[in-house]
Amino acid sequence: MTGRIRRPGRAGGSAPRGVPVTRLGARDMLTEAVAGMLRRPGRAALTALGTVLGVGSFVTVLGLTGTISAQIDGRFNVLTATEVSIEDVAQQQNEFAGPGFPADAEKRLTAVAGIEHAGVMWQVRTAAAGTVGTVPPKGATPGAGQAADANSTVVAASPGAVAALVPTLQEGRLYDGFAEQSRQRVALIGSGLAGRLGIGSLSTRPAVFIGDEPFTVAGIIEDVRRQPEHLMSVLVPKATAEELWGPPGPTEARMLIATDLGAARQVAELAPVVLRPDHPEYLKAVPPPDPRMLRANVTSDLSALFLLLAGVCLVIGAVGIANTTLVAVLERTGEIGLRRALGARGRHISAQFLTESAALGALGGLVGTSLGELTVVGVAVVRDWTPVIHPATVATAPLAGLLTGLLAGLYPAWRAARIEPAEALRR
Repeated sequence: MTGRIRRPGRAGGSAPRGVPVTRLGARDMLTEAVAGMLRRPGRAALTALGTVLGVGSFVTVLGLTGTISAQIDGRFNVLTATEVSIEDVAQQQNEFAGPGFPADAEKRLTAVAGIEHAGVMWQVRTAAAGTVGTVPPKGATPGAGQAADANSTVVAASPGAVAALVPTLQEGRLYDGFAEQSRQRVALIGSGLAGRLGIGSLSTRPAVFIGDEPFTVAGIIEDVRRQPEHLMSVLVPKATAEELWGPPGPTEARMLIATDLGAARQVAELAPVVLRPDHPEYLKAVPPPDPRMLRANVTSDLSALFLLLAGVCLVIGAVGIANTTLVAVLERTGEIGLRRALGARGRHISAQFLTESAALGALGGLVGTSLGELTVVGVAVVRDWTPVIHPATVATAPLAGLLTGLLAGLYPAWRAARIEPAEALRR
C-alpha cells in the first residue's frame, strides 16, 4: 500500500488536512496476486487445471475441426462428387407407363463420356424372396443357431452397380456379365451378414438360401466406399432376381453411376436423355450436392458439438477457480482485516482477489493454448494431415482463460470486500 496526502479543497466533502488517502497500484496488485499463488503452488496449479482443460479443449476443438473439415472436403470431392443416382419416376409421370429403365440401360450409357461404372439395382421385396439363411426354411429347426437372418435384405444389382459401390473383397470374387446373362444362382454377401450367418471362409463353398432358392456365395465383401448399408445385404444378379421374383415394382429400381471427377453434373444431364430419348422425364437424375455447402454443414455441426464440450470444460474450470478463491478468502480473513485496519478500502481488497483469480485464469489459458496446439499438431502428424489452426484462435484462447478467471473471482472478491476489519481481527 502507498499513501498520499490530499490537500483539502474549498468544496465541501474533502478529506481533512493530514489524512492519508490509500490507493493500490497495478504493480502492487500483480505482486500480491503472484504472492498469493506462490503461497500454495500446488493448490494454484490444481485450480488452474480446470481452465487449462477448458482452453486446451477450445483450441483443440477449433484446430481439429478445421483440420478434419479439410479432410472431409477432400473425401467428399472424390466420392460424393463422382456419384450420380437416377430414379425411376415413370409411374409418377404416367400411370400406364412401364418400367422407366430399358433392358439395355448399361449398354446405352457406354456412349456417355465420363462414366466409370453404372448399373441398375433395387431391393427385392421380402414377401417375394423370403428370409436369408444357411439352410432352407423347411429344413430349419429350432435351436439351429445362425440358420437364418430375418433382418437381412436381398438386393438385385447388375455387375456395373456392384462395381459402382467400390467394394473391397474379403474373399472370393465379384460376379460378372456372364453370370448376369446366364442367370446364375450366385451371390455376394457383406461381411456383417456373413458374420451373423456364421460364414467366415469360402473354403467349404458355402451357400445361402433366399427362401427355398440356394445361391452359391461367390464372394464376401469386406467394405464398400459407397452405401455401406449393403454390408448387411445379399447381392444377386439382376437377371436372376427378375427370373425368380419378377421385375421391380414402380419407383423401386434406380441406377447408380460412378463418374470421373468433374463429370458428374454433365452425366446427370445427359443420362435420362440417353436412356429414354422418347420419355426422358420418366427418369430423374440426382446430381451430387455442392461440396462447399456440404463441407460448411459438416463443419458447422462439428464446431457446435465440440464447442459445447469446450464450454462445459470452461464452466468446470470457472467453478474450480471460484471455489478455491472463496476458500482463500475465508482462510485469509485475518490478513484482510489487517489490511483494512491499515487503510485498505473494500475496492482494494476486491481488486486484489480479482487480480489473483484473473492471473490463475490467464496462466491456465496460456498453458491450455500451448497444449491444444501440440494436440492438433500431434494428431495431424499421426494421421498424415495438414494441421489447420486459425491465428484468431491462438490469440483469443488466453483471453478466454483470463475472462473465465475474472468471472470466477467476482463473488469471492465481493465477499472479501464486505469483511469488517474489527470482526476479522477478532478471529
